[in-house]
Amino acid sequence: MSVVEDLAGRFGLSSNPQQGTPTYRTPPHNVEAEQALLGAILVNNDAFDRVSDFLRAEHFSEELHRRIFEIAAQLIRAGKVATPVTLKTFLGDHDLGGVTVPQYLARLAAEATTIINAEDYGRSIYDLATRRRLIVIGEEVVNTAYDAPVDLSPREQIEEAERRLYEIAEQGRYDGGFQSFSTALTHAVDMAAKAYEREGKLSGISTGMSDLDYKLGGLQSSDLVIVAGRPGMGKTALATNIAFNIAQAYQSKMRPDGSLETLNGGIVGFFSLEMSSEQLATRIIAEQSGVPSYKIRRGDISDIEFQNITEAARRMQTVPFYIDHTGGISIAQLTARARRLKRQRGLDMLVVDYLQLLSGSKSKGDNRVQELTEITTGLKALAKELNVPVMALSQLSRQVESRDDKRPQLSDLRESGSIEQDADVVLFVYREEYYLKNREPRPGSEEHLAWMSEMERAHGKAEVIIGKQRHGPTGTVELSFEGEFTRFGNLAHEDRMPEPLE
Repeated sequence: MSVVEDLAGRFGLSSNPQQGTPTYRTPPHNVEAEQALLGAILVNNDAFDRVSDFLRAEHFSEELHRRIFEIAAQLIRAGKVATPVTLKTFLGDHDLGGVTVPQYLARLAAEATTIINAEDYGRSIYDLATRRRLIVIGEEVVNTAYDAPVDLSPREQIEEAERRLYEIAEQGRYDGGFQSFSTALTHAVDMAAKAYEREGKLSGISTGMSDLDYKLGGLQSSDLVIVAGRPGMGKTALATNIAFNIAQAYQSKMRPDGSLETLNGGIVGFFSLEMSSEQLATRIIAEQSGVPSYKIRRGDISDIEFQNITEAARRMQTVPFYIDHTGGISIAQLTARARRLKRQRGLDMLVVDYLQLLSGSKSKGDNRVQELTEITTGLKALAKELNVPVMALSQLSRQVESRDDKRPQLSDLRESGSIEQDADVVLFVYREEYYLKNREPRPGSEEHLAWMSEMERAHGKAEVIIGKQRHGPTGTVELSFEGEFTRFGNLAHEDRMPEPLE
């Protein structure tokens, strides 16, 4: 193959071996389908309603067709009639090879297809436009890779290409719209049947903590769950415990088409924006092995403890738990990576630690509240799109510390408006023991005795306060907490204790 032929193939050209002149490939288009659809709209404006949900003017390949569709859409949406007569005054003069604009409009109407076929023609136009956009993106990827600026890494180029590809996939989809109530009923009954069959009788994914599951019904698909708390309360530990419980319980079965269906637990993606993957893994090893994380970090462990660590690590090797510890990523990058994980490995739950470390795509002039609104809206949209629960951790404002009762409430959420509005569930983590430790009176005094009594009552306990829940009640769930292992668990209740042996 000659150099000319190689370059021609690389840039979408075909070389004529006889004449030696390259011929350019025409981007995919169908002028006849565009003419048939526009004619149908001009004859019967109801045809526009069949395609307006997904078709836009920019999807047409011919500039004149874009103008005709755009003006017709404006007229119809304004409650007016779009016909060759009403459109011609808005179109101006165009060189149509000896045919005037009024003549062209009249020809479109005369050769119109029936309204029954309008949606099929619309889908064909949309699909061809999508292919043209794919070609443009492909060309830009190639050109950018050849002439990449110094500050643009290949990873950033990949993420930008992914973002644009998913933007194409999600914009103007024609498989949306209304569905009948009977379809929604069928989905609801299927969900109830699966909950009945699932271990624990939950409609959502079990957190591994029975009292919390009882209040929430498990973590529901497409929900945005906010876990908030002041520093030291253990919100990261709670999210990590729940996420690993879900990954550890993962069970699946093969569908007839070869894909996997999750039966129990789930595949978890964890965005650790604050801690490294090694720090997160150390926490999980400490929780699973029963060896304090500070001892693991220092290497101050016995032979038995080392055996416990290696045994726990061996058990965890096959757990479907995926960590991304890239710091300072944007909501657009997070969305692209979550979609990629769903496509490549599967995904049943997503965790973001934590919300305030994400950045939006707004300009620097916008304030942080607007940026956080974009982030929470993006996370809720991602939960719906991927049909998985998204658990995002959030900081609380310092006003909690100024109150006597330091149990958090919805107004304590930092930049609370968008978080409270977009979240389906808001959980607050509160440990009274943490605050009591910092208020120890002078030893030997009466106050110290009372303090010791309070410490005994609060020791090893944590509260998860359900501040908001769209699907169920609010309230407080008590959990056990082992600080040295950063481990939350079910709290033992006297009424659930086994009968004593006589």
